[in-house]
Amino acid sequence: MPKVTLKFKEAVLKEIQLDKEVITIGRNPDNDIHIDNPAVSGSHAKIINEGGRIFIEDMNSTNGTFISGKRISKSALNNNDIITVGKHTLVFSGPSSQAAEADKTLKTKKPGANETIVMDTRAQKAMQAEASGGAVSAEKLGGFTVIEGHAEKSEYELTKRLTTIGKTETAEIKLKGFFAPKVAALINRTKDGYFISPPGTKTKIKINGNSLEGRHELKDGDIVEVENLKMQFYVKA
Repeated sequence: MPKVTLKFKEAVLKEIQLDKEVITIGRNPDNDIHIDNPAVSGSHAKIINEGGRIFIEDMNSTNGTFISGKRISKSALNNNDIITVGKHTLVFSGPSSQAAEADKTLKTKKPGANETIVMDTRAQKAMQAEASGGAVSAEKLGGFTVIEGHAEKSEYELTKRLTTIGKTETAEIKLKGFFAPKVAALINRTKDGYFISPPGTKTKIKINGNSLEGRHELKDGDIVEVENLKMQFYVKA
């Protein structure tokens, strides 16, 4: 049975089985998933089971509902999706909606000998990679969504090969505060992904609550804390 795991930072608070057609999320005590935090609206979001496909829908909340850093109004859920609600996260565990839909289609309709099968994007990419011996690959674009702290933007796309976080005038992500270092962290974009590293000076960098000591490869959903700025890393599909 599909479920979500409610977490605050890295602490697991509880697991909730999605055994109803509608599961409500919010600060009001009568919600199925009660999150007592001022960043969460009274009726914040709901998880819906529509014929085996699982969706999450925002209920016009004040601070929004995010999947892997991207704000959504309604979106299908896939296995290991990270949903951000205020300062809490919900990790979805269950069959991917695309896979469920594909399985449903295959069971209800078999194509004729001369009929063309319409493939989804994921299947097309897999077919292209197989046809070229696995050589087809494209750099995915990543970015940060600001969760806490003062920043000039609420979201940053990491389009450059090198992105600087700090107080310096040339920093793409500027830190506020008198004691903020000129260069607090460096983000390298490579063909293999995104990597964050300290500039060599002693700065406060944490990844998912753990102090960063060297170079770290960023993964979709990672929580990054640089000085007093807290952000969530995402990778665009």
